[in-house]
Amino acid sequence: MGFRYLYVLLLCLFSEGLLRGVHGGFACNWGTQATHPLPPTIVVKLLKDNGFSKVKLFEADPGALEALGNSGIQVMLGIPNEFLAALASTVTIAETWVYQNVSNYISKYGVDIRYIAVGNEPFLKTYKDTFLKTTFPALQNIQAALIKAGLGRQVKVTVPLNADVYQTDTGLPSGGDFRSDIHSLVLSIIKFLSDNGGALTINIYPFLSLQADPDFPKEYAFFDNGAKPVVDGSISYTNVLDANFDTCIAALEKNGFPSLPVIVGEIGWPTDGDPNANVEDARRFNQGLLGRIVAGQGTPKRSTPPDIYIFGLIDEDAKSVQPGNFERHWGVFNYDGSLKYFLDIGNGKAMVAAKGVQYLARQWCIMSPTASTSDPNLAGSINYACSYADCTSLGYGSSCGMLDARSNASYAFNMYYQTKDQRKDACQFSNLSITTNVDPSPTSSGQNTTCRFEIMIDLSKHQKAPRRPPSSVAAGLSEHSSQTVVMALLVLVLLSTLII
Repeated sequence: MGFRYLYVLLLCLFSEGLLRGVHGGFACNWGTQATHPLPPTIVVKLLKDNGFSKVKLFEADPGALEALGNSGIQVMLGIPNEFLAALASTVTIAETWVYQNVSNYISKYGVDIRYIAVGNEPFLKTYKDTFLKTTFPALQNIQAALIKAGLGRQVKVTVPLNADVYQTDTGLPSGGDFRSDIHSLVLSIIKFLSDNGGALTINIYPFLSLQADPDFPKEYAFFDNGAKPVVDGSISYTNVLDANFDTCIAALEKNGFPSLPVIVGEIGWPTDGDPNANVEDARRFNQGLLGRIVAGQGTPKRSTPPDIYIFGLIDEDAKSVQPGNFERHWGVFNYDGSLKYFLDIGNGKAMVAAKGVQYLARQWCIMSPTASTSDPNLAGSINYACSYADCTSLGYGSSCGMLDARSNASYAFNMYYQTKDQRKDACQFSNLSITTNVDPSPTSSGQNTTCRFEIMIDLSKHQKAPRRPPSSVAAGLSEHSSQTVVMALLVLVLLSTLII
């Protein structure tokens, strides 16, 4: 009896472990708009080291997709909005896209692609109806192409939408409905997703709610119950995520789709580029978010927790700053995969930094001690440097916004110098600059600030990783989960001999 009990217990444990290997872990967005991107193989290792089992790419980046091959990480693959018109024009173009970017990477590299995200927030009001006529036809053509490729069951479709596609006239989640100007279009898309086993993806940004409304109660953005509850009937909402998500659920219920799966495609908090974007608030927000995910916490209207993709994984210094300078600082990690702040990812385990990163030489470009801040060429030199490099940390309320005029110029010069891979001619600003081997960062002199003068990744030292052959394990099982299966079978065989 003892052996039989042990047999059943271990079988349950291995079954639980197998399911956790396929469905558990964290999810995040991996953006690649950087002048010095972290090598994809290092990023994939960073994901696995920190328990990320799902990742969303905004485009079919070949390096990222190849590195994700046989990694055990599920992929949501995005299609940029600028491709929607072509994909909507004919199914042939969609078939070509699916063959090149989906079938190819699944069959050749063993990439576990689970979703195709058609467009990215195409119905934002700021786009002024640019993608209204192309999003749904592109979605239909991609679905048809997936079916033709024999991937209709394996790969599902979705459309990531900004939370402004729904609203509430009552100010409460229960009054949720879709925007009147796109109501019929959104419902057509939702019905199509429902009919084809897809999911609705929504992006929720408490930070942007705070940015848009100076009267927004800041505590309501976080998860530690510091805000005054919003009472909606029998439900009390204490944070934006729950209230916003349930507004969407109410809209779905009101229009006859109460069970459609909903994914939170983007949610996070930036660390720089704005007074509200700082390390303290980002750590507080993301720690609370991770705590919910680890606990398997849903929302009042849906107790089953949704997939939540943290935005984002790594900072992107080449991203557009049209919405604000904070756009380049959403990463949980710095541009080089180093830690911004401590995060507990469960059972007391902390997130860890990227390994194996190679840097340019420890040298910086700064304003020459003999140059004057009244030099007539200084302003133009700074503007030139910041036109080609990321100077968003110099803005008001940002990490380097307190620098004096000389240090401000040095920061700009150095960012240009590093972006240009420390070329000798990249530190020549009208005789205003010199190179130094002494770190000019305020943090290096003991000042209480997060401002740092960067040294970029040395891309020349990162050789392309050798390609691994496509996976030979059964379809649908990751490398990790297949190892779990093998281990489970071995133990079960051993136990069966003991029982006999």
